[in-house]
Amino acid sequence: MLNEKILNELHDFVETNREIRIYDTHKEEPFLSDEIHSSELEEFIERHQSAPFSQMLFQHIDATGQTDASIYKKARIDRKHFSKMRSIPEYKPSKRTIVALCLSLELSVEETDDLLSAAGFSLSGNDRFDLVIQFCLEKNIYDIDDVNQALYSLDLKPL
Repeated sequence: MLNEKILNELHDFVETNREIRIYDTHKEEPFLSDEIHSSELEEFIERHQSAPFSQMLFQHIDATGQTDASIYKKARIDRKHFSKMRSIPEYKPSKRTIVALCLSLELSVEETDDLLSAAGFSLSGNDRFDLVIQFCLEKNIYDIDDVNQALYSLDLKPL
């Protein structure tokens, strides 16, 4: 159980760290020039593409020395769902699933950002769910029940 002090810190953290973003809706859409050849695009992608999500996930699991089963059970993920991540390299689970895995692996904020990014997600500074997760990671709160309590305290859907 999270104590009252931690919950108050959480509420303060979320309120003071929410970013307000204003988007210019009148910007023109970028487009590819006819001068750009597909080989140039392929070279660019090869140079800049990072490791896929599944590879990064299993590197983290291997680094902990724990079994796959202990990680997915701690994250409260179904064995069949986890098996998809293991057997289908291009499979990308939901953001909430990835966050649960990050918590079960006890990753830092930076490592969590990297793993989320590999699946096309990020922790936003203007989303209350994301701020709660950032807070918990910064405070080394990795227990799913405690994180869910923190989410529930702000009327957010638990993991």
